[in-house]
Amino acid sequence: MNYNHSEFQASYGLSSQLPESDRPEFVFSGRSNVGKSSLINKLCNRKNLARVSSTPGKTATINFYRVDSAYFVDLPGYGYAKVSNADRDRWDRLINSYFENPRQLTVLVQLLDCRHLPSADDTQMLEYLHYHKIPFVVALTKADKLKKSELDAKMESFRELCAPFGCRRVFLTSAEKGTGVEELRAYLDSCLTPEA
Repeated sequence: MNYNHSEFQASYGLSSQLPESDRPEFVFSGRSNVGKSSLINKLCNRKNLARVSSTPGKTATINFYRVDSAYFVDLPGYGYAKVSNADRDRWDRLINSYFENPRQLTVLVQLLDCRHLPSADDTQMLEYLHYHKIPFVVALTKADKLKKSELDAKMESFRELCAPFGCRRVFLTSAEKGTGVEELRAYLDSCLTPEA
């Protein structure tokens, strides 16, 4: 994929608005403040393709970005306390309807903050992916916040944590420094080859 050929396509706040799937889709999922927008921007060599919200939990829509001949699909962040139950229910319906409809979902990138163990919400998402047999990899974010001596041990512990849920690969990333971005791009590209 040519990651420089990227543009915002549309935001959808209701399940009835979701478009038909006409091309491969790479889905990004994670907590509200885990750095999804920053990672999407870094993958696409853009500063403001995905808006980085100053208010966690503000993205209440599924955002589609056209990246070359595929879509990056940014799911609403989860796990933010200051959200009404009605909003949370709408988010649940929106996300469920995305996964329940026939889509060309190629792989989901589940973002986890490498500094902390997965939260209860993270674990629930991993269980959801496993139960619905959704192919996924994990991108550990904020690697620049760790000491170099900690990185290998962190990778290993997250590999062990995520393996029972069917995780295919774990990538250590930093949107700040670009760590792991080339590896993740290469993996996404490999998912589009016929043998994949």
